[in-house]
Amino acid sequence: MTRVPTSLPAQTLRWHVFTDDASLVADALARVMTASRDAIAERGAFDIVLAGGSTPRKLYRELREIDSNWNLWHIWFGDERCAPPDDPERNSRMARDEWLGHIPVPAANVHPIPAEAGARDAATLYARELRGVDAFDLVLLGLGEDGHTASLFPGHIWGAHIDSPDAMAVFDAPKPPPERVSLSAQRLSNARHVLFLVEGGGKRDAVAAWKRGDPIPAASVAPESGVDVLLDAAAAG
Repeated sequence: MTRVPTSLPAQTLRWHVFTDDASLVADALARVMTASRDAIAERGAFDIVLAGGSTPRKLYRELREIDSNWNLWHIWFGDERCAPPDDPERNSRMARDEWLGHIPVPAANVHPIPAEAGARDAATLYARELRGVDAFDLVLLGLGEDGHTASLFPGHIWGAHIDSPDAMAVFDAPKPPPERVSLSAQRLSNARHVLFLVEGGGKRDAVAAWKRGDPIPAASVAPESGVDVLLDAAAAG
């Protein structure tokens, strides 16, 4: 267990290291399915927040093959790039191409961030849509080489305070495109389960900083239930 400095909400971390990406993705898949079954049994619906990136892409491909009552799944997004809806850089486009376009999930159950409206307006619209959602059942996140997660970057506001908005406009992002929308750390923390998927030696320094308790953006997501971090051997070092 590791706890971050008191300048951020207390974060409890559980580290899980895998020898290869296939084992990591298989474990992530099992966790998603367990969370979905529990949520549907207890509350009649499953609210999941998706991440972008190469490791989630592998997970989404595996989810195509799963048998579930997709009518009870509600799909949300942790962040989005301000680009047209069909832009290949959009997280919603990737999720549709790899998974959602291959299953009979109702269109009304998929909730993309309307980032094509521009960061400020899209954040307002998405925050309004989120008002009807209590805690997420599962939040999927990645980790950048600089310690960022979703579109919460070093040197930017992360929205970790209790009165932070659910969705935030992001300008001057250090990675293109510079204009984005991100759920705040506070809203991402309002979840029953949070799962980080981390692969590659390029993430090793960020993982080390996280373990040291450095105040990186990933450390600002602090659900009461704790955070599970799935790492491959290269990222774990």
